[in-house]
Amino acid sequence: MTKTTPLEFGHYYHIYNRGNNRENLFRKPDNYYYFLKLYTKHINPIADTFAYCLLPNHFHLLVKIKVVEAIKHDQRKPLKEPSQYFSNFFNAYARAFNNAFQRTGALFERPFGRIPVTSDTYFTQLVIYIHRNPQKHRLIADFWEWPYSSYHTLFSDKPTYMQRDAVLEWFGGFQEIEPLHQSGVNEALLEPLILEDFD
Repeated sequence: MTKTTPLEFGHYYHIYNRGNNRENLFRKPDNYYYFLKLYTKHINPIADTFAYCLLPNHFHLLVKIKVVEAIKHDQRKPLKEPSQYFSNFFNAYARAFNNAFQRTGALFERPFGRIPVTSDTYFTQLVIYIHRNPQKHRLIADFWEWPYSSYHTLFSDKPTYMQRDAVLEWFGGFQEIEPLHQSGVNEALLEPLILEDFD
């Protein structure tokens, strides 16, 4: 699917994946929420999350793998490579999904996609791209109506594991982030960095 760039501690990444053979990863609302519950368990300890969007057959994440010193783990066990935590997460979800739908075999494409986020411009455009993805794929008329993305979290005062304050500060606050999302992304700028999409 993509080059298997190693995930490194302290670096930012666009992480994405889709269902094997384009199969849906989420068949009902509970699946989305369970995915996020497992994400909290497996990924939050080792990564900060700046944006996410879950769509029926694929998902996008913008994360920063924490530096080793910031990761709290069982000192009796060696710290794993970052990609192993994602693999464990995907495997846990696939087992639950397969059990729920009497399904067998691989659920996700392998390897999962990962692209280093190495510029401020890419970070900015990627947040907007991720949040607008449901509209891009014509799943909904307006991206802000999609319930399974981090966009609404930016305007909420509820506790969250998302790096909400950091994203709002990056965009210059509520007054700036909404019009920038409405204006969309620079496709010509972003296309070489996306590598592929799930059309």
